[in-house]
Amino acid sequence: GDLLPSLIVDRYARCYVLQTLSQGMERLKPMVVGILKEQFAPLSIIERNDAAVRALEGLPEHVGILDGEEVGEVVVEESGVKFAYDLQRGQKTGGFLDQRENRAAARPYARGRLLDCFTYAGGFAVSLAAQCESVLGVESSAEALKLARRNQELNHLTNLEWLEANCFDFLKAADQAGRRFDTVVLDPPALARQKSNRESALRGYKELNLRALKILNPGGFLITCSCSFHVSEADLLETIASAALDAHRTVAVVERRTQSRDHPILLTVPETHYLKCLILRVL
Repeated sequence: GDLLPSLIVDRYARCYVLQTLSQGMERLKPMVVGILKEQFAPLSIIERNDAAVRALEGLPEHVGILDGEEVGEVVVEESGVKFAYDLQRGQKTGGFLDQRENRAAARPYARGRLLDCFTYAGGFAVSLAAQCESVLGVESSAEALKLARRNQELNHLTNLEWLEANCFDFLKAADQAGRRFDTVVLDPPALARQKSNRESALRGYKELNLRALKILNPGGFLITCSCSFHVSEADLLETIASAALDAHRTVAVVERRTQSRDHPILLTVPETHYLKCLILRVL
């Protein structure tokens, strides 16, 4: 979307994490590193070229230091909240920076008992904890939950709990047990990585949102996301509308959001509008 296709550069304090995902951008990598050094004098430039998509370009996967110092944990502040990142071993380039504006936007709506599904390293859970009575973060990865607990510790938060579980299973069990929440966050990984997965992905999104709507108290808020670019915002809205009818809930759209502004959307390239974030209120 920024007219530099297949180049990703994420900044974590004075450390820069680089991905070059095509043959063309791979050849320009030395120039990109030189520009970063000249413009920003970084402490470290790290290559996270371990994305499977590189295989489609005939490129090997590689992780390492391109310039500067070896770094371990990096702690940065996002909207007043501290997060620890492992830049060489964490998810993607270390975290999900394209959600940072949505995490901040969700704060005015977060309240009461909050459930954060697919919490990964606690991005939404930690960001919203100060506004809530209690927070439960659910995630299937034990390694991710270690990061989540580290982020909780960094922010001296005492009202968070973490559960290692499959989120689909947890939501079904919570509904059947009559558990109720005032705020629910759904931020699953891409359910449609290929166009052929679109229909099964829509069924998955419906199941998640149906269960979430059923366990929300009246007046509660659902922050629901999709990072599948094969599922459009219209698809997601239609799917949630169907889920709301099946759940017998009346739902109002409060905000329709997308990825952070440094991930621009080109009007003629619909794939660049990959992240959808809806803030909904159950009436």
